[in-house]
Amino acid sequence: MRTLDEIRGALEACYTSIEGLCDELSDANWKAQSLCPDWEMRSVVQHVVSIEAVMTGWLPQDDATPPTFDRAAEFLAGTDDPAVLVEKVRAVFAERRRDLSALSAADLDRPSWMPTGRGTYGRFLEIRIFDFWVHVRDITIPLGLLTDDGGVPAEIALAQVEGSIGYIAGKKVGVPEGSSIAFRLTGPLVREIDVAVNGRAKQVDHLDNPDATLTTDSTTFIMLACGRIDPQAQIDSGAVSWSGDAELGERAARNLRFTM
Repeated sequence: MRTLDEIRGALEACYTSIEGLCDELSDANWKAQSLCPDWEMRSVVQHVVSIEAVMTGWLPQDDATPPTFDRAAEFLAGTDDPAVLVEKVRAVFAERRRDLSALSAADLDRPSWMPTGRGTYGRFLEIRIFDFWVHVRDITIPLGLLTDDGGVPAEIALAQVEGSIGYIAGKKVGVPEGSSIAFRLTGPLVREIDVAVNGRAKQVDHLDNPDATLTTDSTTFIMLACGRIDPQAQIDSGAVSWSGDAELGERAARNLRFTM
C-alpha cells in the first residue's frame, strides 16, 4: 500500500482532473458518448463524484459495513443540468480535501469494506484512485484530450491491474500449463510484468525466455484490462504487438479484460 502522502496527493490529482474537465467540456461534450457503453460524459462525472459524496465524513468502523450508498441520490438530485453538477462537484471535492487533510497514517490501516471484499481503508482509497483514473480517460480518450498518464495516480491504477495479472493470464488469456508470458510496457510507466504457469498462473520476478511477449504502452494496457477500448483497433494501429508464440501473443492482446 502507498503512503498517506502518496494516496492523498493521488486523490487530489484525480479531483483536479475532474474539475478541469468540468471547466473544459462544452454543452455537446457533456452529452457525448464516453468509453462506458451505457454512459455519456455527464454520467461518468455523476458516478465518480456521487461515490465521493457518499464517502464524505465517513471512516470505516469495521470491514463489513460499507458507506451509506443511498446518500448518492442526494448528490445526484438536479445534476442532469451540467451547471448544477459542476457546482456540486466543487462542493464535494472541497469536503473530501478536508477529509484527506485530517487523515492519519493509522487511518489507512483501519479494517474496511471495499468493492472487492474486506480490506483496509487505504486499499479502498487506492481502488478509488484506480476508478477515477480510468473514468477520466473514459472521457478524454474519445474527445482527444491530453492527459498526464504517468506519476503516482497511474502507478496506483496499474497496480490494480498487476495485482490480478495471474487471473488475467490464467483465466482470461488461458496461458497453458508450463508456459509463460511477459507484458512489456514501454511508457509512460515502464514495466515488465512476467507470468509463469506452474499449477496456476502466477507473477514471477523475471523470465529469461518467455513463450510470448506482449508489448504496449501502460495506458493502453490498463484500458484494455478494463475493457474500455477495442483490442482490434489497438492491434491495427500498432499500439499492441507481440513476439514469440504468435497464437499466445494474439490471444493475450485480445483477452486482457478482467473488469469493466
